[in-house]
Amino acid sequence: MNLDSTLQPFVIQSIKDLYNIEINGSDVSIIDTKKEFEGDVTLVCFPYTKFSGKSPSETAEEIGESILQNAREVISYNVEQGFLNLIISNDFWNHFLDENLNNEEYGFSTSNGSTIVIEYCAPNTNKPLHLGHMRNVFLGWSVYQILKATGNKVFKANMINDKGIHICKSMIAWKKFGNGETPESTGTKGDHFVGKYYVLFDKVYKEEIAKLVKQGATEKDAATQTPILLEAKKMLIQWEAGDKETVELWKKMNGWVYDGFEETYVNLGINFDKEYFESNTYLEGKKIVVEGLEQNIFFKKSDGSVWIDLKDKNLDEKLLMREDGTSVYMTQDLGTAQLKFDDYSMGKSIYVVGNEQEYHFQVLKIILQKLGKKHADGIHHLSYGMVDLPSGKMKSREGTVVDADDLMLEMVETAEKLTKELGKAGDLDEKSAKELFNTIGMGALKFFLLKIDPKRGILFDPAASVDFQGNTGPFIQYTHARIRSVLARAGEETLSPDAYDNINKLEKEVLLQILHYPDVVLEAADKYDPSVVANYVYELARLYNKFYADSPILKAPEETARAFRLKLSDFTSKIIKRAMFLLGINVPERM
Repeated sequence: MNLDSTLQPFVIQSIKDLYNIEINGSDVSIIDTKKEFEGDVTLVCFPYTKFSGKSPSETAEEIGESILQNAREVISYNVEQGFLNLIISNDFWNHFLDENLNNEEYGFSTSNGSTIVIEYCAPNTNKPLHLGHMRNVFLGWSVYQILKATGNKVFKANMINDKGIHICKSMIAWKKFGNGETPESTGTKGDHFVGKYYVLFDKVYKEEIAKLVKQGATEKDAATQTPILLEAKKMLIQWEAGDKETVELWKKMNGWVYDGFEETYVNLGINFDKEYFESNTYLEGKKIVVEGLEQNIFFKKSDGSVWIDLKDKNLDEKLLMREDGTSVYMTQDLGTAQLKFDDYSMGKSIYVVGNEQEYHFQVLKIILQKLGKKHADGIHHLSYGMVDLPSGKMKSREGTVVDADDLMLEMVETAEKLTKELGKAGDLDEKSAKELFNTIGMGALKFFLLKIDPKRGILFDPAASVDFQGNTGPFIQYTHARIRSVLARAGEETLSPDAYDNINKLEKEVLLQILHYPDVVLEAADKYDPSVVANYVYELARLYNKFYADSPILKAPEETARAFRLKLSDFTSKIIKRAMFLLGINVPERM
């Protein structure tokens, strides 16, 4: 049941009857009535003055009277400055509540036959996941759930950046300075262990630059000629040539990292249908580079490097393969795009990648279009802003990132501290309390990172995110637990089957918000934007708490009011849980 679609035919018929003009649904604009006016929904009547030849207010009066005569859902109306405010009958709201309360499919769409692959996470095997990755994976997971809810067949892919100069930097550092230590021998999580050597490489690299500059080299020349960097470059060439010792070291260190990643994925609450590895996809990419050369779409420079000229697209030349035959990121992405299409034949391929890579994905799409690839037009870059801290931008190589594992632990510990201080842990046993603290801590983190439009950057404030008041995950989680507590106290008693005839303004506000839920999910899917759902569910929780504070439920004076408010509460809790699920957030049954 959608008020827009319910009322649209009556508006269209009224315009035809009054002015002998045929309009369609797109010509009808129905919005929620502003809080200061009496009404539930409002019809914008200004566009119809060209048909009536009268003032907006006179036109609204005529249309309002026509709708009132024909639509049983409307019981009265009023006009404010050319806006027609319609008051919806109690029968409509009672029927809406009874019809949808136990409808588990409310807010979900049937299959539309569309197949989508969403690629997110994309970690490097030279360091652990950090705060920036967390926005990425939470976005990817939530968009996956939203797209599934709107009838798409969706597959989750992860592109593992397991080769390249950055990987060789960790390998060289361990080989030179590791003395054979392992994650097991040091009691260190595998990805943290390897990340330590990436940071160590950068430290030694900077020391060697300073030494060369002191010996008379320019800063620019020194940056490309340090011994440790030249060793890393040599190792990359050896790896692509299949050097046995280099490949064995690569496998060992990557294995340590994968073990660490898996542990982090579990704690983040994410998974993937398929993982692609750059060490494989670059080979497919090289085949595509050869294909492009044969078709004269790409060209070789005198040094042997391969490029594409994109000046016809108002872009520059783009490198596709280095002069030494080693691949670049674009080589890998050309290969991955083909492999994903071979696996899934998807109509849309979404890449969840930070906004600093917008140019890269613009070029990727153009190259694939020039190659005539079927999957080219379906490429979509879900670009998002960076996550910074009050102390400034994070830098992995300098060891100034906020580690994902450490942050999750901190969030759970903060949630435990605040929950106990506020007395919201109740009489839970130790296991249940631990689960609650994890649910609140992770919910706070996810909600904070998802409630902002992906295009905007975020200044992350851990303390503000774990707050039981305001636009936060814990506030919404507590609202859900509060409702379930009320319902538990009500028990299994038989509720009055009679309709409730005195639905008040606050109850209608909650009902209207619930009514909008299916459209909100569709909007979020259309925009690939979980913040649409996040801000919706916050508003639903806010409106419910306003109603809860004003209207007694278990002690309602009338049996029909008690029954109606319990059903309204039940429906609200179900929509909160459903919406939070789309964000990858659990809600507790009790607190």
